[in-house]
Amino acid sequence: MAGRSVVDASAPLPTGEPVATPSQASVLAAEVKALVLGGDKEQARDRFGALVALLQRRALRVSYHYLRNAADADEAVQDALVKVFLHIDQYREQMPFDVWFTRILVNASLDRLKARQRHQRHVAVATDEDDDRSVAQVAAPEASSERRLLARERWAQVSRAVADLPDRQRLVFTLSHVDDRTPAEIAAATGMSAATVRVHLFRALRKLRGLLGDAG
Repeated sequence: MAGRSVVDASAPLPTGEPVATPSQASVLAAEVKALVLGGDKEQARDRFGALVALLQRRALRVSYHYLRNAADADEAVQDALVKVFLHIDQYREQMPFDVWFTRILVNASLDRLKARQRHQRHVAVATDEDDDRSVAQVAAPEASSERRLLARERWAQVSRAVADLPDRQRLVFTLSHVDDRTPAEIAAATGMSAATVRVHLFRALRKLRGLLGDAG
């Protein structure tokens, strides 16, 4: 993930036919945008609270998928929600708000993951000698702790691989494997055809296998 730029949340979404019936989140987001543009910030914050209540449970599930830590996931969700409110004027009503928000949320989660990994590398350098001295003292019951550590490291590999996917592949992968949406639902949400969704999903899975290599 080193050197990877975070996708601009205002970047164009895939083009295609818009969803015929807006979701509740899309309707609320459009109301918030109109209130912000109209200068009614107090009412906008009130409506945004309703939007947050609608989004929060799903958002925490998506973020936790990347971070595997409840506190980090909660902070990433808060980061994403703040960004949404600050940039709600960039939301384009012809496309579903859910997809726009998912892109922002995934990027916020990946940002927090990168920050955590930088911190862990710093701590690891500082504690290598202590770790070497304590290895011989680790009892057999501590094997479970080692397995948990390996599981966390494995998930970090997966998250880094997902972060290295092209934007559309990462979005389709997240909506499919984290948000449990069918190709037809993803097509309706993104404006892509179902066939295109399947192509992006196939390419995402193929690239993940390649990035993970033998570890996959």
